[in-house]
Amino acid sequence: MAAEQDPEGCPAAQPLLTDLYQATMALGYWRAGRARDPAEFELFFRRCPFGGAFALAAGLRDCVRFLRAFRLRDADVQFLASVLPPDTDPTFFEHLRSLDCSGVTVRALPEGSLAFPGVPLLQVSGPLLVVQLLETPLLCLVSYASLIATNAARLRLIAGPEKRLLEMGLRRAQGPNGGLTASTYSYLGGFDGSSNVLAGQLRGVPVGGTLAHSFVTSFSGTEVPPDPMLAPAAGQGPRVDLAARVEAWLERVCAHLGLGVQEPHPGERAAFVAYGLAFPRAFQGLLDSYSVQRSGLPNFLAVALALGELGYQAAGVRLDSGDLLRQAQEIRRLLRTAAAQFQVPWLESVPIAVSNNIDEEELARLAQAGSEVDLIGIGTSVVTCPRQPSLGCVYKLVSVGGQPRMKLTEDPEKQTLPGSKAAFRLLGSDGSLLLDLLQLAEEPPPQAGQELRIWPRGAHESCTVRPAHVEPLLRLWVQEGQLCEPLPSLAESRAFAQLSLSRLSPTHRRLEQPEPYQVALSEKLQALVDRLGAGGPQ
Repeated sequence: MAAEQDPEGCPAAQPLLTDLYQATMALGYWRAGRARDPAEFELFFRRCPFGGAFALAAGLRDCVRFLRAFRLRDADVQFLASVLPPDTDPTFFEHLRSLDCSGVTVRALPEGSLAFPGVPLLQVSGPLLVVQLLETPLLCLVSYASLIATNAARLRLIAGPEKRLLEMGLRRAQGPNGGLTASTYSYLGGFDGSSNVLAGQLRGVPVGGTLAHSFVTSFSGTEVPPDPMLAPAAGQGPRVDLAARVEAWLERVCAHLGLGVQEPHPGERAAFVAYGLAFPRAFQGLLDSYSVQRSGLPNFLAVALALGELGYQAAGVRLDSGDLLRQAQEIRRLLRTAAAQFQVPWLESVPIAVSNNIDEEELARLAQAGSEVDLIGIGTSVVTCPRQPSLGCVYKLVSVGGQPRMKLTEDPEKQTLPGSKAAFRLLGSDGSLLLDLLQLAEEPPPQAGQELRIWPRGAHESCTVRPAHVEPLLRLWVQEGQLCEPLPSLAESRAFAQLSLSRLSPTHRRLEQPEPYQVALSEKLQALVDRLGAGGPQ
């Protein structure tokens, strides 16, 4: 497979975004005459993140982009030559120049799938030297994407289905690539959109955003709009001086709220007028630059009511400091009284957005019944995953030349499962998830209604299960370098993720002290593990 033009204009990762020992092993394989030995690796994690019982699989689209563009350039090979032994056979570097992924096959969980410990997110097979070189980039592309998607899913579960969630963590992310990944996969995990414009351009993530405090505080109140005139929303009728109408409304608003007309900050009001002139159909007031109730709210109401006279409806207000829950409830109360006072019904339901270092605990507060918050912007807590900054994915060799391989260590948790495998999800008659089953690829797939003897991971004896339904988990996406079927769109993967989460039982979906989800081995796979673990031939 020749390297292809990436749809985003640049590859998902450069071939040398890798660890040096991948290159040293490549030289070792080549020197041993094993570069083209058929091999298979599995990419998986050992523990669910954040103390939960599930993860969401993500990053597949980036892996496919990486594989389809993979090719070592002359500059890449020249650099490797500079860090490998100077007496390395030049023929090895010629071999590197010829590499691509035309011999690579990938099976994987679809993006948005529920994933559990030990079940492969990806199975990668092909020439040993090539699939070894792919380890670090694939781990990099899958681990963070899956962690972000899972973190976003947790936040969505806390918020519930009605609250709108906006990811706005680009400025807090671990670099530009981390920011783009976080914006992409927080959307897949259940957020409604992002502030990241590049994520909108490249990935189709819905983008949103209005104004910051700098915009508000940049105005003093002495500014005169070059054109304060605004036409009615319907497009018919004379243009109106919006700034003048705002000043007229301010007197009525302040009288209603019991404020002096001089109390609302004139610079804030000038900023709101300027924004209203630029975005009459999407006017939003950022209320806390000075004082929410003595300045931000009355200035917002004056502009919103002036726009309302022309047929425009304000898009919302935002709070970015203080006790967000208490303030949102008070703002809603005042919006309702103003709606009744001025006979403007839509005013009482103006959306209230909040932001300001919102974590899981604060989100739970804002999501409770009666909070009056409609949209929640979350930055640091979604993009940095503070509860667990790494998923801990690994990429392990399971077969070479058709023979199983198993890692035996002093730490039982780090032992690997040998052999090329298939994975299935077993379901009850009501569609509930019973367990995930790993078996050797050569075994016949389990059948619905058939009693199976299985070995739950971590158990010391087998048990039986009779599934009512059986779902294969791993799909063939790339076969010898060729894409087998179109990848789902990001929006489709997002919808699939929400469907997947809805199938989890409440005990598994619970975010604190959940019941662990069961993963089991077939009898034949368990027997292979026992034989190799006892020192039998591989």
